Amino acid sequence: GKWHMGVNCKSRRDHCHHPLNHGFDYFYGMPFTLLNECQGTNDPELAKTLQDTYWLYTQMIILAVLTLLIGKLANLFSVKWKIIICLVICGFLYFISWFSSYGLTKYWNCILMRNHDITEQPMNLEKTTSNMLKEAVLFIERNKHRPFLLFVSLLHVHTPLITTEKFQGRSRHGLYGDNVEEMDWMVGRLLDAIDKEGLKNTTFTYFASDHGGFLEAHRGNTQLGGWNGIYKGGKGMGGWEGGIRVPGIVSWPGVLPAGTVINELTSLMDIFPTVVHLAGGVVPQDRVIDGHTLLPLLQGTVRHSGHEFMFHYCGAFLHAVRWHQKDSGTVWKAHYATPVFQPEASGACFGRGICPCFGDGVTHHDPPLLFDLSKDPSEANPLSADTEPLFDTVMRRIGEAVEEHRKTLTPVPQQLSPYNNIWKPWLQPCCGTFPFCWCDEENNKA
Repeated sequence: GKWHMGVNCKSRRDHCHHPLNHGFDYFYGMPFTLLNECQGTNDPELAKTLQDTYWLYTQMIILAVLTLLIGKLANLFSVKWKIIICLVICGFLYFISWFSSYGLTKYWNCILMRNHDITEQPMNLEKTTSNMLKEAVLFIERNKHRPFLLFVSLLHVHTPLITTEKFQGRSRHGLYGDNVEEMDWMVGRLLDAIDKEGLKNTTFTYFASDHGGFLEAHRGNTQLGGWNGIYKGGKGMGGWEGGIRVPGIVSWPGVLPAGTVINELTSLMDIFPTVVHLAGGVVPQDRVIDGHTLLPLLQGTVRHSGHEFMFHYCGAFLHAVRWHQKDSGTVWKAHYATPVFQPEASGACFGRGICPCFGDGVTHHDPPLLFDLSKDPSEANPLSADTEPLFDTVMRRIGEAVEEHRKTLTPVPQQLSPYNNIWKPWLQPCCGTFPFCWCDEENNKA
């Protein structure tokens, strides 16, 4: 499915970020992320405001060239041909530089790979659902006689909400609901494949989302990004509950009792140590591992999660800290920074398309905003020293935890820096001779 970690570092074929370079034995999916541009809609998602600005500058350059050209030909003023030609060349290079990044997103970004080979560029969204499902089922069948790890990162419930025709219009909740129903069907097909091979009672299955609903995703009056109920905020907001509180569903019929509900705090970072535990391995001992194996909590041998504190980041910036106070059971949350909503009371950043992590789009709080999530899960009533007798004690303990946490961090190059985010043609995966990157190996084989 969706890898979203990219492919290359220094050359088109080094594949330093590829799944096969990070422990996986087989890969079929999308190395980047899913965007509206993949569907070819008139609703671009990738830096919409930047595209509009670049196009405005391009129009200004065209206008300047035409003005000089008309003035020259009509003898209205004297200007050298060299100046006009230089302006035309510079304008053309400027247009090509930004249009390559944004105008050709479907061809550069929306691709499918099998291991190191590109199979579709651009990808055929109408066939993606059946292709992903087929690959996952075949993987189960190939590995049914030995232990395996199957990681399926679905393209569903992610804009532009790819939904096949047979599921369109089935839900009472519009296109998003249709997309959820198709995802549910796909998960059912995978569980059926496991059951068919007689692996049901010996397979640990974990289902979760990586973030809450994307509130800013709209098409007209239609909400495309889901709904977060009572929880404030959404996708891209590193601190608010609506962005980070998601359900986790676990199945292991031969080991775990059915119908058990656990309200303890866990994290997607727990998947790694859990998988290592299940495989009989030991997590690395030469560094701090932020996750904890889920097995003791799921099997009931411990009552509390291994996470007393959780540190919620937006990009590289610490936005909030959660403290599960074990002796009282109270869950506190302190916000050091929160996104500036646009409009102010909307609960989302509609003006920007997605909330920023730093800069003028963020409000820093001193003292931090403190909430008691045990009583106020919707984070509607910030506490203060006047309203909460434990305010100073809680803030002091959370501050100590932050300092302890920061001692465990090792600086690394910023993967999401502006330089690393711009398109680099020498790193572009291409199934042909660059820039003629068009292929459909899946259809050719069929």
